[in-house]
Amino acid sequence: MKRAALIALATLIAALAAFFTFAPGIAERSMNRIAPTPLPTVTPATKALHDQLTIADLHADSLLWKRDISKASDQGHVDIPRLLAGNVAVQIFSSVTKTPAGQNYDANGSNTDQIKWLAIGQLQPVKTWTSLLERSLWHATKLERAEARSNGTLRIINEPAELGALLADRAQGRKVVGAVLSIEGLHNLEGKLANLDRLHAAGFRMAGLAHFFDNEVAGSMHGLAKGGLTLFGRQVIRRMEALGMIVDVAHSSHRSVAEALAIARRPVVSSHGGVQATCRVNRNLTDAEIKGIARTGGVIGVGYWDAAVCSTAPKAIVAAIEHVRDVAGIDHVGLGSDFDGSVTTGFDTSRLAVITQTLRDRGFSDADIAKVMGGNVVRVLRAGMRPLGPSSPSPPAPL
Repeated sequence: MKRAALIALATLIAALAAFFTFAPGIAERSMNRIAPTPLPTVTPATKALHDQLTIADLHADSLLWKRDISKASDQGHVDIPRLLAGNVAVQIFSSVTKTPAGQNYDANGSNTDQIKWLAIGQLQPVKTWTSLLERSLWHATKLERAEARSNGTLRIINEPAELGALLADRAQGRKVVGAVLSIEGLHNLEGKLANLDRLHAAGFRMAGLAHFFDNEVAGSMHGLAKGGLTLFGRQVIRRMEALGMIVDVAHSSHRSVAEALAIARRPVVSSHGGVQATCRVNRNLTDAEIKGIARTGGVIGVGYWDAAVCSTAPKAIVAAIEHVRDVAGIDHVGLGSDFDGSVTTGFDTSRLAVITQTLRDRGFSDADIAKVMGGNVVRVLRAGMRPLGPSSPSPPAPL
């Protein structure tokens, strides 16, 4: 009996070891996929143009997964070698801290927490199992460790001067990618404004107000009530702008978007998604919202997955880009892939030249392509990461 018990215990330990070793990778492979998609042939002229661009992507969820992004991988969509292959200058990495069971685009409650099981399965620090704030702080630590392992090819960007230095080094031919930290839903504040300062100190320079459920800050497009900003949410936006954190309205309810735009003193972004005109999905932006973001000097990041542009093809991505250009102007549209965000796309970040090719095929000028592929995002980062000084104009009166 003793021998049988030892065998059973050994079997259990082996099974647990196998689970914690292989399950995280299996989970990611099932959620971040690349679908067979017709892609344009990239011409030598387009390749030459692409290699000269400053490319910036507003949203990737790579830090959610148990994968070393400093190393090449056949999982997911983003790692440093693939960013370099795609000539990406700046990648914004988002911290996802909570998703509801049965997640959908229409209506979700906030009483379930699927990320808890991912945190446990990945053997993250125990404090991340129960604290949403600690999950974001862990993601910041993961990015710092990736930077340390990258042999100088990854550089975390916290302020405009660091962004300028990165771009100057790239102009001299140095192979380096800048990383900016963002947050997907400010439920990770856990109801405390002081936690925003902790997140800023950890390196976060952008934050979405809500994700897939309503929270203490704002209503979500996918929540139950879909309300607007709370009083706490208005305090959060003012503090974000004072610190130098960019407000992101992706996933926010229509009312939250309108109210955030009404009080914004800094450029606002919608980091990843699509537009209703080319893909009628409830999370996508109306023309009025596109114009409102543009009035702040902000940027709409167009995503690459089916629910954002109703396809995984580059031509669908560019159709959404064209619509934003036509509605708000070329200065207010950019890339917002949602790579590694539990989405299926038609390509990974190493093949971004297919977007450049499709933009050229649609008649975009080289100057306009440069704005779409990264110039507009870089402009907003330079402005938005700068703390708001005392001479800045007062915000509009509350709604």
